[in-house]
Amino acid sequence: MTADADVADNAPKKGGKLPLIIGLVLAIVGGAGGFLAVQAGLLGGSESTAKEAPTDTKDAAAATVYFVAIDPLVISLPSSGGRDHLRFAAQLEVVPAYVAEVEAIKPRVVDVLNGYLRSVDLAELEDPAALIRLRAQMLRRVQVVTGEGRVNDLLIMEFVLS
Repeated sequence: MTADADVADNAPKKGGKLPLIIGLVLAIVGGAGGFLAVQAGLLGGSESTAKEAPTDTKDAAAATVYFVAIDPLVISLPSSGGRDHLRFAAQLEVVPAYVAEVEAIKPRVVDVLNGYLRSVDLAELEDPAALIRLRAQMLRRVQVVTGEGRVNDLLIMEFVLS
């Protein structure tokens, strides 16, 4: 047994936690330094990440955003699960040159949204993660009705199941 004890005594001892702590501190300092260098524009991409304000009047007009409000919809749901209605309101982000055209065909837009929302399953309406998919589907349908390049986005202002 003394031979085993001698071997255990002669084994090299493990280092403490000091190298691990030093490595962790250096990693944090390096990460913070890199972040500050990028934010200050000293490293890569300062031109691509900086957004300049439009100086030309054409650029200013293109940056202007117009919204067309869609009349609130109340959709009757199949009476299951205690939910009877969906109250939905939205606004369309429209290219400035086409605001009058989109306003003129608002009844078609309301019809498409109404038809789509009536066809969606109640379980999907109740899923909070499904709102992104529903919004994308509605935007695509609105873009088909209004024409290519007229509507940039659909903003959901109200989506209440009651």
